Amino acid sequence: MKRSSILFSILFFLSVISGWLLSKATLIGRTGINLFYKEYQFLKVWWQGALVVLIVLLGLWMLHQLVRSRFNRNRAILAHSLMLFIYLVGLYFTYQDFRTDLSHRLLGERFHLGAYLFWLGAILVAIFYLFKSSSDTPSTISRIENKHDNVPEKL
Repeated sequence: MKRSSILFSILFFLSVISGWLLSKATLIGRTGINLFYKEYQFLKVWWQGALVVLIVLLGLWMLHQLVRSRFNRNRAILAHSLMLFIYLVGLYFTYQDFRTDLSHRLLGERFHLGAYLFWLGAILVAIFYLFKSSSDTPSTISRIENKHDNVPEKL
């Protein structure tokens, strides 16, 4: 439980910084958002961007927890590794997009750093579940035993 609260604190901190950086687009970038990309106006307010980033990261966290609880250990490790690979590819394509697409390049380096921090948070969640030991959660056998412990004996 302590490791989970540390991860949540890190994700919260990354979300706040990411939201703040995403709100610091350049003047040309903000003008483009106002005129052409109105669906991204929430990024202009730091706490709204931070909230969206935090919600998405918590959704990814829940997805990893679901994978961990539903799959056996080997399949869960494979799924977490695959998701880590997807996050790394997403980070790479985000970097490539910011370097090659003119409209995204005009948003500025601070905006780019905010997007990179999102991917860093997703990568941290995947690494957290890859290296989380199986002793942190009870096994299926101990869950069944605990279920039978709560049933009162018949007289």
